[in-house]
Amino acid sequence: MFFSPRLTAVLSLSILLAACAATPPAATPSAGAVPPPLPATTVPAKAETDPVGTALADAADDPAIWRNTANPAASLIVGTDKKAGLYSYGLDGRKRSFVAAGQLNNVDLRDGVTWAGKPVVLIGASDRTDRATPKVALFTLDGATGALSQIGSYASGAKGEAYGFCFGRHASGQNGNGIPRAYVVTKQGMVLELALSADPAKPVTLLRQFGVATQPEGCVVDDRTGQLYLGEEDVGIWRFDLNAAQPVAIPFAKVGAAQGLVADVEGLALAPSGEKGGLLVVSSQGDNAYALLDLADGALRGRFRIDGGAIDGTYETDGIELALGDFGPDYPAGLFVAQDGDNLPQAQNFKLVSWADIKAALTLP
Repeated sequence: MFFSPRLTAVLSLSILLAACAATPPAATPSAGAVPPPLPATTVPAKAETDPVGTALADAADDPAIWRNTANPAASLIVGTDKKAGLYSYGLDGRKRSFVAAGQLNNVDLRDGVTWAGKPVVLIGASDRTDRATPKVALFTLDGATGALSQIGSYASGAKGEAYGFCFGRHASGQNGNGIPRAYVVTKQGMVLELALSADPAKPVTLLRQFGVATQPEGCVVDDRTGQLYLGEEDVGIWRFDLNAAQPVAIPFAKVGAAQGLVADVEGLALAPSGEKGGLLVVSSQGDNAYALLDLADGALRGRFRIDGGAIDGTYETDGIELALGDFGPDYPAGLFVAQDGDNLPQAQNFKLVSWADIKAALTLP
């Protein structure tokens, strides 16, 4: 991701005061980017999380959502500080727990998992602390308290720098005890499919690899259909059929006006409908917006950005997450969470938006 002008200015001053060193120029969106044809409708955030602990840096990155089925308003969010570790938050945005676990980038979770004989909420994250060996870091989440506990961090058996991450629990990609497969995305363009186990003798098994030509990051698996969606940052989005013996990249959406994407393509999230329909929500980082693409054909169904109201908007968003269903009176149809890359004067954080508000603003069914 590239730094915003405000963040770059503060970083420049901080560095000059500390060491009188020159500040490198901030990166900018790809030259010649074509503005999308659809305007981005503004939707305000309803809440925001406490800032991550790493200040004056590109630190917060990716969220995941756990829905409390017994008390939806008591649901939880987890989010990475890619300089330090993993946080959990309540829907009020207040920090519940933090684990100092190194440089965690992307995160995902699955409920209904039996791990070492116990039912758990299993969390996985891409661990890039060792830039030459992609690892998956595993945690559990206590739904009652929000407490995070680290299981461990495990090498994938491949080379490269861990970057993106997602779980998949489709019919052809599930281990025993409800344990999902893990997908670690490397900066070098590979997706590593991993089988996980609570057996300490063999916690991770590399099953297969596939990928794209240049740097990807965001990924999400549609558990209903076994399709993995992968964002290649400067190119667009690819679909991989995990039911195939060897998945290959199938074009889904390209950066450009037709599908409302301005590089970088970052976080991906699903809004499923029926047996295989619904929407893919994409962070269009280059213009601080989010595009909604039809899962059937990749057609653009709408664009929005987070702004207005009493809470500041989001800028240069990396990771996003969406969970449908009742999350209490503020989020009756679902919860959308987005990383905010420019939350000055505080450190970066995550914004919470009502899916009902997004649907109403875009007149979605």
